Amino acid sequence: MEIDIQALLFDFFGGLGIFLLGIKFMGDGLQRSAGDRLRDILDRFTSNPFLGVLAGIIVTILIQSSSGTTVLTVGLVNAGFMTLRQAIGVIMGANIGTTVTAFIIGIDLGAYALPIIAAGAFLIFFFKNPKVTAAGYTVFGFGSLFFGLELMSAGMKPLRSLQVFQDLTISMSDNPILGVVIGTLFTLIVQSSSATIGILQGLYSEGAIALDAALPVLFGDNLGTTITAILASIGATIAAKRAALTHVIFNMLGSTVFLILLGIFTQYVLWLQGQFNLNPEMTIAFAHGSFNILNTVIQFPFIAGLAWIVTKAIPGEDSIIEYKPQHLDPIFIQRSSSLALEQSRSEVVRMGEYAYKGLEETNLYLTTNAQKHSEIAMQIEGALNNLDRKITDYLVNISGESLSEVESAKHTALMDTVRDIERIGDHFENIIELVDYKISNKVHLTESALEDLNNMFDLTLMTVKQAVNALEESSREKALEVVQKEEQIDKMERDYRKKHIIRMNEGHCSGPAGIVFVDIISNLERIGDHAVNIAEDVLGE
Repeated sequence: MEIDIQALLFDFFGGLGIFLLGIKFMGDGLQRSAGDRLRDILDRFTSNPFLGVLAGIIVTILIQSSSGTTVLTVGLVNAGFMTLRQAIGVIMGANIGTTVTAFIIGIDLGAYALPIIAAGAFLIFFFKNPKVTAAGYTVFGFGSLFFGLELMSAGMKPLRSLQVFQDLTISMSDNPILGVVIGTLFTLIVQSSSATIGILQGLYSEGAIALDAALPVLFGDNLGTTITAILASIGATIAAKRAALTHVIFNMLGSTVFLILLGIFTQYVLWLQGQFNLNPEMTIAFAHGSFNILNTVIQFPFIAGLAWIVTKAIPGEDSIIEYKPQHLDPIFIQRSSSLALEQSRSEVVRMGEYAYKGLEETNLYLTTNAQKHSEIAMQIEGALNNLDRKITDYLVNISGESLSEVESAKHTALMDTVRDIERIGDHFENIIELVDYKISNKVHLTESALEDLNNMFDLTLMTVKQAVNALEESSREKALEVVQKEEQIDKMERDYRKKHIIRMNEGHCSGPAGIVFVDIISNLERIGDHAVNIAEDVLGE
Protein backbone atom coordinates (compact mmCIF):
# COMPACT_ATOMS: atom_id res chain seq x y z
CA MET A 1 0.00 0.00 0.00
CA GLU A 2 2.90 2.34 0.80
CA ILE A 3 4.36 1.83 -2.70
CA ASP A 4 0.95 2.65 -4.21
CA ILE A 5 0.73 5.89 -2.22
CA GLN A 6 4.27 6.80 -3.30
CA ALA A 7 3.42 6.10 -6.95
CA LEU A 8 0.16 8.06 -6.54
CA LEU A 9 1.98 11.09 -5.13
CA PHE A 10 4.75 10.93 -7.75
CA ASP A 11 2.26 10.67 -10.64
CA PHE A 12 -0.03 13.34 -9.23
CA PHE A 13 2.57 16.00 -8.35
CA GLY A 14 4.73 15.22 -11.38
CA GLY A 15 1.66 15.49 -13.59
CA LEU A 16 0.61 18.73 -11.87
CA GLY A 17 4.08 20.20 -12.48
CA ILE A 18 3.99 19.28 -16.19
CA PHE A 19 0.39 20.59 -16.44
CA LEU A 20 1.38 23.98 -14.92
CA LEU A 21 4.43 24.11 -17.20
CA GLY A 22 2.14 23.39 -20.15
CA ILE A 23 -0.19 26.27 -19.25
CA LYS A 24 2.81 28.61 -18.86
CA PHE A 25 4.37 27.58 -22.18
CA MET A 26 1.03 27.81 -23.99
CA GLY A 27 0.38 31.28 -22.48
CA ASP A 28 3.93 32.46 -23.26
CA GLY A 29 3.63 31.26 -26.85
CA LEU A 30 0.30 33.02 -27.35
CA GLN A 31 1.66 36.17 -25.71
CA ARG A 32 4.70 36.18 -28.01
CA SER A 33 2.38 35.84 -30.99
CA ALA A 34 0.21 38.68 -29.70
CA GLY A 35 3.22 40.88 -28.91
CA ASP A 36 2.37 44.25 -27.37
CA ARG A 37 -1.24 43.99 -28.52
CA LEU A 38 -2.46 42.72 -25.13
CA ARG A 39 -2.12 46.11 -23.48
CA ASP A 40 -3.58 47.78 -26.58
CA ILE A 41 -6.63 45.49 -26.45
CA LEU A 42 -7.26 46.44 -22.83
CA ASP A 43 -6.51 50.11 -23.49
CA ARG A 44 -8.69 50.50 -26.60
CA PHE A 45 -11.63 48.22 -26.00
CA THR A 46 -12.66 49.32 -22.53
CA SER A 47 -14.64 52.45 -23.42
CA ASN A 48 -17.73 50.78 -21.94
CA PRO A 49 -18.18 47.80 -19.55
CA PHE A 50 -19.52 45.45 -22.27
CA LEU A 51 -16.41 45.99 -24.42
CA GLY A 52 -14.39 45.55 -21.22
CA VAL A 53 -15.90 42.08 -20.75
CA LEU A 54 -14.98 41.15 -24.34
CA ALA A 55 -11.44 42.51 -23.87
CA GLY A 56 -11.09 40.46 -20.66
CA ILE A 57 -12.21 37.29 -22.48
CA ILE A 58 -9.82 37.82 -25.42
CA VAL A 59 -6.75 38.65 -23.31
CA THR A 60 -7.37 35.73 -20.92
CA ILE A 61 -7.67 33.31 -23.85
CA LEU A 62 -4.37 34.70 -25.21
CA ILE A 63 -2.41 34.43 -21.96
CA GLN A 64 -4.27 31.40 -20.55
CA SER A 65 -4.57 32.95 -17.10
CA SER A 66 -7.44 34.94 -15.56
CA SER A 67 -5.02 35.89 -12.76
CA GLY A 68 -2.61 37.25 -15.38
CA THR A 69 -5.36 39.38 -16.97
CA THR A 70 -6.51 40.64 -13.57
CA VAL A 71 -2.94 41.52 -12.56
CA LEU A 72 -2.48 43.35 -15.90
CA THR A 73 -5.78 45.18 -15.26
CA VAL A 74 -4.74 46.14 -11.72
CA GLY A 75 -1.49 47.48 -13.22
CA LEU A 76 -3.37 49.55 -15.82
CA VAL A 77 -5.69 50.97 -13.15
CA ASN A 78 -2.64 51.69 -10.99
CA ALA A 79 -1.05 53.57 -13.90
CA GLY A 80 -4.22 55.51 -14.73
CA PHE A 81 -4.80 53.81 -18.11
CA MET A 82 -8.15 52.45 -16.95
CA THR A 83 -10.94 53.56 -14.62
CA LEU A 84 -12.38 51.31 -11.92
CA ARG A 85 -15.64 50.75 -13.85
CA GLN A 86 -13.74 49.73 -16.97
CA ALA A 87 -11.63 47.36 -14.88
CA ILE A 88 -14.72 45.63 -13.44
CA GLY A 89 -15.86 44.67 -16.94
CA VAL A 90 -12.40 43.28 -17.78
CA ILE A 91 -12.33 41.23 -14.55
CA MET A 92 -15.75 39.74 -15.40
CA GLY A 93 -14.49 38.86 -18.89
CA ALA A 94 -11.31 37.29 -17.46
CA ASN A 95 -13.43 34.83 -15.47
CA ILE A 96 -15.21 33.74 -18.66
CA GLY A 97 -11.96 33.57 -20.66
CA THR A 98 -10.32 31.19 -18.19
CA THR A 99 -12.99 28.55 -18.93
CA VAL A 100 -11.40 27.97 -22.35
CA THR A 101 -8.65 25.87 -20.72
CA ALA A 102 -11.30 23.59 -19.19
CA PHE A 103 -12.91 23.12 -22.63
CA ILE A 104 -9.49 22.32 -24.14
CA ILE A 105 -9.02 19.68 -21.41
CA GLY A 106 -12.48 18.30 -22.22
CA ILE A 107 -11.21 17.27 -25.67
CA ASP A 108 -9.65 13.86 -25.01
CA LEU A 109 -6.21 14.19 -26.61
CA GLY A 110 -4.23 12.38 -23.90
CA ALA A 111 -3.19 9.59 -26.27
CA TYR A 112 -1.60 12.16 -28.63
CA ALA A 113 0.12 14.25 -25.91
CA LEU A 114 3.67 13.01 -26.60
CA PRO A 115 3.58 13.50 -30.40
CA ILE A 116 2.20 17.04 -29.81
CA ILE A 117 5.08 17.76 -27.36
CA ALA A 118 7.55 16.43 -29.95
CA ALA A 119 6.07 18.69 -32.65
CA GLY A 120 6.32 21.71 -30.36
CA ALA A 121 9.92 20.93 -29.41
CA PHE A 122 10.79 20.55 -33.13
CA LEU A 123 9.40 24.03 -33.87
CA ILE A 124 11.26 25.56 -30.89
CA PHE A 125 14.68 24.04 -31.54
CA PHE A 126 14.92 23.82 -35.35
CA PHE A 127 13.51 27.19 -36.46
CA LYS A 128 14.96 30.69 -35.96
CA ASN A 129 11.81 32.61 -36.96
CA PRO A 130 10.31 34.19 -33.79
CA LYS A 131 6.73 33.55 -34.99
CA VAL A 132 7.43 29.86 -35.62
CA THR A 133 9.18 29.60 -32.22
CA ALA A 134 6.18 31.24 -30.54
CA ALA A 135 3.91 28.70 -32.25
CA GLY A 136 6.27 25.97 -31.01
CA TYR A 137 5.91 27.14 -27.41
CA THR A 138 2.12 27.11 -27.79
CA VAL A 139 2.09 23.58 -29.28
CA PHE A 140 4.61 22.30 -26.70
CA GLY A 141 2.50 23.77 -23.89
CA PHE A 142 -0.67 22.28 -25.40
CA GLY A 143 0.89 18.79 -25.44
CA SER A 144 2.39 19.17 -21.95
CA LEU A 145 -1.01 20.14 -20.61
CA PHE A 146 -2.52 16.83 -21.80
CA PHE A 147 0.52 14.77 -20.77
CA GLY A 148 0.34 16.26 -17.27
CA LEU A 149 -3.37 15.47 -17.13
CA GLU A 150 -2.72 11.86 -18.12
CA LEU A 151 -0.17 11.49 -15.30
CA MET A 152 -2.49 13.17 -12.78
CA SER A 153 -5.38 10.99 -13.90
CA ALA A 154 -3.26 7.83 -13.45
CA GLY A 155 -2.27 9.04 -9.98
CA MET A 156 -5.87 9.82 -8.98
CA LYS A 157 -7.32 6.50 -10.18
CA PRO A 158 -6.70 4.64 -6.87
CA LEU A 159 -8.37 7.43 -4.86
CA ARG A 160 -11.88 6.14 -5.50
CA SER A 161 -11.03 2.93 -3.61
CA LEU A 162 -9.62 4.79 -0.57
CA GLN A 163 -12.13 4.95 2.30
CA VAL A 164 -10.78 8.32 3.52
CA PHE A 165 -11.39 9.93 0.14
CA GLN A 166 -14.85 8.38 -0.16
CA ASP A 167 -15.74 9.80 3.27
CA LEU A 168 -14.43 13.24 2.23
CA THR A 169 -16.53 13.18 -0.96
CA ILE A 170 -19.65 12.27 1.04
CA SER A 171 -18.88 15.11 3.50
CA MET A 172 -18.57 17.57 0.59
CA SER A 173 -21.90 16.36 -0.83
CA ASP A 174 -23.56 16.85 2.57
CA ASN A 175 -21.75 20.12 3.33
CA PRO A 176 -21.06 22.11 0.10
CA ILE A 177 -19.23 24.87 2.04
CA LEU A 178 -16.48 22.31 2.81
CA GLY A 179 -16.06 21.81 -0.96
CA VAL A 180 -15.79 25.57 -1.50
CA VAL A 181 -13.12 25.83 1.22
CA ILE A 182 -11.12 22.91 -0.25
CA GLY A 183 -11.28 24.40 -3.76
CA THR A 184 -10.27 27.84 -2.48
CA LEU A 185 -7.32 26.57 -0.44
CA PHE A 186 -6.00 24.35 -3.22
CA THR A 187 -6.13 27.19 -5.75
CA LEU A 188 -4.39 29.50 -3.25
CA ILE A 189 -1.56 26.93 -3.02
CA VAL A 190 -1.30 26.06 -6.73
CA GLN A 191 -1.94 29.67 -7.91
CA SER A 192 -3.88 28.44 -10.95
CA SER A 193 -7.63 27.87 -11.15
CA SER A 194 -7.06 26.15 -14.53
CA ALA A 195 -4.90 23.54 -12.76
CA THR A 196 -7.42 22.91 -9.99
CA ILE A 197 -10.28 22.68 -12.52
CA GLY A 198 -8.13 20.19 -14.47
CA ILE A 199 -7.65 18.10 -11.31
CA LEU A 200 -11.41 18.24 -10.69
CA GLN A 201 -12.05 17.06 -14.26
CA GLY A 202 -9.65 14.16 -13.67
CA LEU A 203 -11.32 13.17 -10.38
CA TYR A 204 -14.79 13.30 -11.90
CA SER A 205 -13.71 11.29 -14.96
CA GLU A 206 -12.27 8.58 -12.68
CA GLY A 207 -15.51 8.44 -10.69
CA ALA A 208 -13.64 9.53 -7.55
CA ILE A 209 -16.01 12.44 -6.86
CA ALA A 210 -19.75 12.96 -7.37
CA LEU A 211 -21.05 15.96 -9.34
CA ASP A 212 -22.84 17.55 -6.35
CA ALA A 213 -19.51 17.40 -4.44
CA ALA A 214 -17.43 18.61 -7.45
CA LEU A 215 -19.45 21.76 -8.15
CA PRO A 216 -18.78 23.48 -4.77
CA VAL A 217 -15.05 22.73 -5.27
CA LEU A 218 -15.36 24.43 -8.68
CA PHE A 219 -16.88 27.53 -7.01
CA GLY A 220 -13.99 27.51 -4.53
CA ASP A 221 -11.46 27.34 -7.38
CA ASN A 222 -12.86 30.61 -8.70
CA LEU A 223 -12.56 32.20 -5.25
CA GLY A 224 -8.96 31.06 -4.76
CA THR A 225 -7.77 32.67 -7.99
CA THR A 226 -8.48 36.16 -6.55
CA ILE A 227 -5.40 35.98 -4.30
CA THR A 228 -3.07 36.84 -7.21
CA ALA A 229 -4.84 40.16 -7.82
CA ILE A 230 -4.74 40.94 -4.09
CA LEU A 231 -0.97 40.31 -4.03
CA ALA A 232 -0.54 42.50 -7.13
CA SER A 233 -2.39 45.38 -5.46
CA ILE A 234 -0.14 45.48 -2.38
CA GLY A 235 1.64 48.82 -2.40
CA ALA A 236 -0.40 49.98 -5.41
CA THR A 237 -2.76 52.97 -5.67
CA ILE A 238 -6.16 53.06 -3.99
CA ALA A 239 -7.83 52.53 -7.40
CA ALA A 240 -5.77 49.35 -7.98
CA LYS A 241 -6.68 48.04 -4.51
CA ARG A 242 -10.35 48.67 -5.33
CA ALA A 243 -10.01 46.73 -8.60
CA ALA A 244 -8.52 43.75 -6.72
CA LEU A 245 -11.30 43.88 -4.11
CA THR A 246 -13.88 43.94 -6.92
CA HIS A 247 -12.47 40.63 -8.17
CA VAL A 248 -12.92 39.11 -4.68
CA ILE A 249 -16.48 40.44 -4.20
CA PHE A 250 -17.54 39.41 -7.73
CA ASN A 251 -16.36 35.82 -7.27
CA MET A 252 -17.62 35.62 -3.68
CA LEU A 253 -21.13 36.82 -4.61
CA GLY A 254 -21.20 34.39 -7.54
CA SER A 255 -20.16 31.45 -5.37
CA THR A 256 -22.75 32.35 -2.73
CA VAL A 257 -25.61 32.62 -5.25
CA PHE A 258 -24.72 29.31 -6.92
CA LEU A 259 -24.29 27.55 -3.56
CA ILE A 260 -27.84 28.60 -2.67
CA LEU A 261 -29.04 27.31 -6.07
CA LEU A 262 -26.75 24.24 -6.01
CA GLY A 263 -29.58 21.71 -6.45
CA ILE A 264 -30.98 23.54 -9.51
CA PHE A 265 -27.50 24.08 -10.98
CA THR A 266 -26.60 20.39 -10.50
CA GLN A 267 -29.77 19.34 -12.33
CA TYR A 268 -28.96 21.81 -15.12
CA VAL A 269 -25.43 20.36 -15.52
CA LEU A 270 -26.79 16.79 -15.56
CA TRP A 271 -29.30 17.89 -18.22
CA LEU A 272 -26.43 19.33 -20.31
CA GLN A 273 -24.48 16.08 -19.90
CA GLY A 274 -27.39 13.97 -21.13
CA GLN A 275 -28.54 16.39 -23.84
CA PHE A 276 -25.13 16.73 -25.51
CA ASN A 277 -23.71 13.33 -24.50
CA LEU A 278 -20.75 15.02 -22.77
CA ASN A 279 -17.77 13.12 -21.40
CA PRO A 280 -17.00 13.76 -17.68
CA GLU A 281 -14.22 16.29 -18.40
CA MET A 282 -16.42 18.26 -20.78
CA THR A 283 -19.27 18.15 -18.23
CA ILE A 284 -17.09 19.99 -15.69
CA ALA A 285 -15.95 22.39 -18.46
CA PHE A 286 -19.59 23.24 -19.30
CA ALA A 287 -20.38 23.63 -15.58
CA HIS A 288 -17.40 26.01 -15.22
CA GLY A 289 -18.35 27.98 -18.33
CA SER A 290 -22.01 28.20 -17.33
CA PHE A 291 -21.11 29.35 -13.81
CA ASN A 292 -18.87 32.18 -15.03
CA ILE A 293 -21.14 33.31 -17.88
CA LEU A 294 -24.28 33.30 -15.68
CA ASN A 295 -22.37 35.02 -12.86
CA THR A 296 -21.33 37.79 -15.28
CA VAL A 297 -24.87 38.13 -16.71
CA ILE A 298 -26.33 38.38 -13.19
CA GLN A 299 -23.82 40.94 -11.88
CA PHE A 300 -23.17 42.95 -15.08
CA PRO A 301 -26.11 45.39 -14.49
CA PHE A 302 -24.68 46.12 -11.02
CA ILE A 303 -21.19 47.30 -12.10
CA ALA A 304 -21.91 50.79 -10.73
CA GLY A 305 -23.04 49.20 -7.45
CA LEU A 306 -19.85 47.12 -7.23
CA ALA A 307 -17.78 50.26 -7.85
CA TRP A 308 -19.70 52.06 -5.09
CA ILE A 309 -19.17 49.18 -2.61
CA VAL A 310 -15.40 48.99 -3.13
CA THR A 311 -15.10 52.79 -3.03
CA LYS A 312 -16.79 52.79 0.38
CA ALA A 313 -14.77 49.76 1.55
CA ILE A 314 -11.46 51.41 0.55
CA PRO A 315 -11.99 55.15 1.13
CA GLY A 316 -9.62 57.94 0.21
CA GLU A 317 -8.63 60.17 -2.66
CA ASP A 318 -6.49 58.48 -5.27
CA SER A 319 -3.80 60.42 -7.12
CA ILE A 320 -4.19 58.68 -10.47
CA ILE A 321 -1.60 59.41 -13.13
CA GLU A 322 -3.61 59.84 -16.33
CA TYR A 323 -1.68 58.32 -19.23
CA LYS A 324 -4.30 59.36 -21.75
CA PRO A 325 -4.41 62.87 -23.26
CA GLN A 326 -7.20 65.15 -22.01
CA HIS A 327 -7.38 67.78 -24.76
CA LEU A 328 -6.56 66.09 -28.10
CA ASP A 329 -9.94 65.76 -29.79
CA PRO A 330 -9.51 65.09 -33.58
CA ILE A 331 -12.61 67.19 -34.31
CA PHE A 332 -10.62 70.38 -33.56
CA ILE A 333 -8.21 69.60 -36.42
CA GLN A 334 -11.09 69.56 -38.95
CA ARG A 335 -12.73 72.70 -37.55
CA SER A 336 -9.80 75.00 -36.83
CA SER A 337 -6.05 74.38 -36.94
CA SER A 338 -5.58 77.37 -34.60
CA LEU A 339 -7.93 75.82 -32.00
CA ALA A 340 -6.25 72.41 -32.43
CA LEU A 341 -2.84 74.01 -31.74
CA GLU A 342 -4.24 75.66 -28.61
CA GLN A 343 -5.55 72.28 -27.41
CA SER A 344 -2.12 70.77 -28.13
CA ARG A 345 -0.48 73.50 -26.06
CA SER A 346 -2.81 72.72 -23.13
CA GLU A 347 -1.79 69.06 -23.35
CA VAL A 348 1.91 69.94 -23.56
CA VAL A 349 1.51 72.11 -20.42
CA ARG A 350 -0.12 69.14 -18.68
CA MET A 351 2.80 66.97 -19.79
CA GLY A 352 5.21 69.59 -18.40
CA GLU A 353 3.42 69.53 -15.02
CA TYR A 354 3.90 65.76 -14.94
CA ALA A 355 7.62 66.21 -15.69
CA TYR A 356 7.89 68.60 -12.71
CA LYS A 357 6.03 66.11 -10.48
CA GLY A 358 8.30 63.27 -11.65
CA LEU A 359 11.42 65.30 -10.85
CA GLU A 360 9.97 66.16 -7.44
CA GLU A 361 9.36 62.45 -6.67
CA THR A 362 12.92 61.67 -7.83
CA ASN A 363 14.29 64.21 -5.32
CA LEU A 364 12.19 62.60 -2.55
CA TYR A 365 13.54 59.18 -3.52
CA LEU A 366 17.10 60.48 -3.22
CA THR A 367 16.51 61.97 0.23
CA THR A 368 14.29 59.23 1.76
CA ASN A 369 15.20 56.03 -0.19
CA ALA A 370 11.44 55.24 -0.01
CA GLN A 371 10.50 52.94 -2.89
CA LYS A 372 7.05 54.50 -3.34
CA HIS A 373 8.64 57.71 -4.68
CA SER A 374 10.64 55.71 -7.24
CA GLU A 375 7.48 53.87 -8.36
CA ILE A 376 5.47 57.10 -8.77
CA ALA A 377 8.32 58.74 -10.71
CA MET A 378 8.60 55.72 -13.03
CA GLN A 379 4.82 55.72 -13.60
CA ILE A 380 5.08 59.40 -14.53
CA GLU A 381 7.97 58.62 -16.89
CA GLY A 382 5.73 56.04 -18.58
CA ALA A 383 2.96 58.65 -18.83
CA LEU A 384 5.40 61.14 -20.39
CA ASN A 385 6.43 58.59 -23.03
CA ASN A 386 2.79 57.88 -23.86
CA LEU A 387 1.84 61.57 -24.01
CA ASP A 388 4.90 62.24 -26.18
CA ARG A 389 3.62 59.73 -28.77
CA LYS A 390 0.00 60.91 -28.63
CA ILE A 391 0.79 64.64 -28.81
CA THR A 392 3.34 64.14 -31.59
CA ASP A 393 0.82 62.12 -33.64
CA TYR A 394 -1.79 64.84 -33.09
CA LEU A 395 0.64 67.58 -34.17
CA VAL A 396 1.59 65.56 -37.26
CA ASN A 397 -2.12 65.38 -38.17
CA ILE A 398 -2.40 69.17 -37.70
CA SER A 399 0.55 69.68 -40.08
CA GLY A 400 -1.56 68.04 -42.80
CA GLU A 401 -3.83 71.13 -42.71
CA SER A 402 -2.93 74.47 -44.26
CA LEU A 403 -1.19 76.53 -41.56
CA SER A 404 -0.42 80.24 -41.54
CA GLU A 405 3.16 81.39 -40.90
CA VAL A 406 2.36 82.15 -37.23
CA GLU A 407 0.60 78.79 -36.77
CA SER A 408 3.51 76.99 -38.42
CA ALA A 409 5.95 78.62 -35.94
CA LYS A 410 3.71 77.58 -33.00
CA HIS A 411 3.51 74.06 -34.41
CA THR A 412 7.32 73.75 -34.65
CA ALA A 413 7.77 75.16 -31.14
CA LEU A 414 5.28 72.65 -29.68
CA MET A 415 6.98 69.72 -31.45
CA ASP A 416 10.32 70.83 -29.95
CA THR A 417 8.81 71.38 -26.49
CA VAL A 418 7.25 67.91 -26.39
CA ARG A 419 10.64 66.39 -27.17
CA ASP A 420 12.33 68.48 -24.44
CA ILE A 421 9.76 67.47 -21.79
CA GLU A 422 10.09 63.80 -22.72
CA ARG A 423 13.88 64.11 -22.34
CA ILE A 424 13.39 65.57 -18.83
CA GLY A 425 11.61 62.28 -18.03
CA ASP A 426 14.57 60.31 -19.41
CA HIS A 427 17.00 62.25 -17.22
CA PHE A 428 15.08 61.82 -13.97
CA GLU A 429 14.79 58.11 -14.87
CA ASN A 430 18.61 58.07 -15.09
CA ILE A 431 18.79 59.66 -11.62
CA ILE A 432 16.41 57.01 -10.21
CA GLU A 433 18.70 54.29 -11.60
CA LEU A 434 21.67 56.00 -9.92
CA VAL A 435 19.80 56.10 -6.58
CA ASP A 436 18.89 52.40 -7.07
CA TYR A 437 22.60 51.69 -7.59
CA LYS A 438 23.47 53.73 -4.48
CA ILE A 439 20.98 51.78 -2.33
CA SER A 440 21.75 48.29 -3.66
CA ASN A 441 25.54 48.78 -3.44
CA LYS A 442 25.40 50.60 -0.07
CA VAL A 443 27.17 53.64 -1.53
CA HIS A 444 27.45 56.38 1.11
CA LEU A 445 27.11 60.05 0.18
CA THR A 446 28.41 62.56 2.72
CA GLU A 447 26.11 65.15 4.33
CA SER A 448 27.88 67.84 2.33
CA ALA A 449 27.29 65.95 -0.96
CA LEU A 450 23.58 65.41 -0.16
CA GLU A 451 23.19 69.09 0.72
CA ASP A 452 24.74 70.08 -2.62
CA LEU A 453 22.45 67.67 -4.49
CA ASN A 454 19.35 69.01 -2.72
CA ASN A 455 20.37 72.61 -3.50
CA MET A 456 20.79 71.76 -7.17
CA PHE A 457 17.50 69.82 -7.19
CA ASP A 458 15.67 72.83 -5.70
CA LEU A 459 17.04 75.17 -8.35
CA THR A 460 16.33 72.70 -11.19
CA LEU A 461 12.77 72.11 -9.94
CA MET A 462 12.15 75.86 -9.78
CA THR A 463 13.54 76.27 -13.31
CA VAL A 464 11.34 73.48 -14.77
CA LYS A 465 8.26 74.88 -12.99
CA GLN A 466 8.90 78.39 -14.37
CA ALA A 467 9.49 77.00 -17.87
CA VAL A 468 6.10 75.22 -17.77
CA ASN A 469 4.43 78.38 -16.38
CA ALA A 470 6.05 80.46 -19.12
CA LEU A 471 4.61 78.06 -21.71
CA GLU A 472 1.16 78.06 -20.11
CA GLU A 473 0.95 81.86 -19.87
CA SER A 474 3.08 82.61 -22.97
CA SER A 475 5.04 84.86 -20.60
CA ARG A 476 8.26 86.33 -21.99
CA GLU A 477 9.15 87.63 -18.50
CA LYS A 478 9.05 84.13 -16.95
CA ALA A 479 10.87 82.66 -19.94
CA LEU A 480 13.73 85.16 -19.44
CA GLU A 481 13.91 84.18 -15.74
CA VAL A 482 14.31 80.54 -16.83
CA VAL A 483 17.28 81.48 -19.02
CA GLN A 484 18.93 83.25 -16.05
CA LYS A 485 18.29 80.29 -13.73
CA GLU A 486 19.74 77.85 -16.24
CA GLU A 487 22.99 79.85 -16.16
CA GLN A 488 22.94 79.45 -12.35
CA ILE A 489 22.45 75.68 -12.77
CA ASP A 490 25.47 75.48 -15.11
CA LYS A 491 27.61 77.43 -12.63
CA MET A 492 26.36 75.29 -9.72
CA GLU A 493 27.20 72.09 -11.62
CA ARG A 494 30.79 73.30 -12.23
CA ASP A 495 31.26 74.43 -8.62
CA TYR A 496 29.82 71.23 -7.09
CA ARG A 497 31.91 69.06 -9.38
CA LYS A 498 35.08 70.81 -8.13
CA LYS A 499 33.94 70.56 -4.48
CA HIS A 500 33.35 66.83 -4.87
CA ILE A 501 36.80 66.26 -6.35
CA ILE A 502 38.26 67.98 -3.26
CA ARG A 503 36.14 65.72 -0.98
CA MET A 504 37.39 62.64 -2.81
CA ASN A 505 41.04 63.81 -2.66
CA GLU A 506 40.68 64.38 1.10
CA GLY A 507 39.31 60.83 1.51
CA HIS A 508 35.84 61.94 2.67
CA CYS A 509 34.14 60.31 -0.30
CA SER A 510 34.59 56.96 -2.10
CA GLY A 511 35.03 56.42 -5.86
CA PRO A 512 31.53 54.93 -6.42
CA ALA A 513 29.99 57.81 -4.42
CA GLY A 514 31.87 60.23 -6.65
CA ILE A 515 30.48 58.61 -9.80
CA VAL A 516 26.89 58.70 -8.43
CA PHE A 517 27.23 62.35 -7.37
CA VAL A 518 28.75 63.59 -10.65
CA ASP A 519 26.24 61.66 -12.78
CA ILE A 520 23.27 63.06 -10.79
CA ILE A 521 24.40 66.70 -11.12
CA SER A 522 25.17 66.06 -14.81
CA ASN A 523 21.58 64.84 -15.38
CA LEU A 524 20.19 67.84 -13.46
CA GLU A 525 22.27 70.20 -15.60
CA ARG A 526 20.84 68.60 -18.75
CA ILE A 527 17.31 68.95 -17.35
CA GLY A 528 18.11 72.67 -16.97
CA ASP A 529 19.16 72.74 -20.65
CA HIS A 530 15.80 71.26 -21.70
CA ALA A 531 13.96 73.76 -19.49
CA VAL A 532 15.76 76.65 -21.20
CA ASN A 533 14.90 75.14 -24.61
CA ILE A 534 11.20 75.33 -23.61
CA ALA A 535 11.70 78.97 -22.52
CA GLU A 536 13.44 79.86 -25.80
CA ASP A 537 10.51 78.38 -27.75
CA VAL A 538 8.24 80.74 -25.76
CA LEU A 539 10.57 83.63 -26.57
CA GLY A 540 10.49 82.60 -30.22
CA GLU A 541 14.27 82.19 -30.40
